[in-house]
Amino acid sequence: MLLSEAWEKYQLDKKIKGYSTLTSKTFCFQYNLLLRHFGDIDMDEFST
Repeated sequence: MLLSEAWEKYQLDKKIKGYSTLTSKTFCFQYNLLLRHFGDIDMDEFST
């Protein structure tokens, strides 16, 4: 699964759970930083 696909699912989950708009914007900012750094890579390429 690509990072962008995971982000779509994550965003929908948080919207269903009722997270605030400000929280969503903050998550989006962090996602964009991650995307800018790594690109739209496969999630299997991430590790701790």
